[in-house]
Amino acid sequence: MATDDQERCRCCFLKWMNLQQQELSELHQALTLQASNKNSENCLRQLAEKCIKHYQDYVNNRSQLARNDVSAFFAPAWCSNWENSLLWIAGCRPSQYIRLVYALNGIEIDAQLHEFLQGTRTGNLGELSPEQFHLIDILQSKTIRAEEKLTTQMASLQEDVADQPMVAITKGLSKIGEMNGELDRALDKHEQGMVGALEEADSLRLSTLKELMDILTSRQAVDFLTAAKKLQLCVHEWGKTRDERHGRGKLMIT
Repeated sequence: MATDDQERCRCCFLKWMNLQQQELSELHQALTLQASNKNSENCLRQLAEKCIKHYQDYVNNRSQLARNDVSAFFAPAWCSNWENSLLWIAGCRPSQYIRLVYALNGIEIDAQLHEFLQGTRTGNLGELSPEQFHLIDILQSKTIRAEEKLTTQMASLQEDVADQPMVAITKGLSKIGEMNGELDRALDKHEQGMVGALEEADSLRLSTLKELMDILTSRQAVDFLTAAKKLQLCVHEWGKTRDERHGRGKLMIT
């Protein structure tokens, strides 16, 4: 049975996913209007900024909830087994945002090759300029270095669990599963470290996304956010389908 803290974490995630579906519809509508010259660049930029603001709010909510039950975010019961296998410090790798931009760039060039060769401009991710490529490449290198630093910190945190103090405490216990004040303090310290890791990883995800939005044009930013949200929703649904295929569907909290 889920605790009150776990239920709040689950509700936070479900609200976020519902918001993704709502924003995806808004983004699709904005692109349709822009294609018919009924939507300005300023409107597209405002919509992208609203999406980023919502992500900032979600990150803040996660941070607050993690202080009560941080481990729930590292192996969330509200996600499928496949989704959890893709997690990097309770979320996606920030560098995946940049990989998605590169992938979308190639797809859109292939899909619109005739127009591209004729010089017809649509302003989407298939038209990244050399300067944009340069800035994105710099951002990618910086992001990967930050990821590697956080990965090392997380590995050290995990190693600390089996370090000498924890082993000494375990040897002094009279039976398996016994808890005492010293062990509680050791586990509390470990969870504090996990909260710090989650907050740093979320901060990196958010800062990378903001920097990427600054590099892209308004149309490109909306293109990217549309694809990213659709991918996130699809991964969630695909994971649920695979869990059901393996007989785990009824165990998932959805």
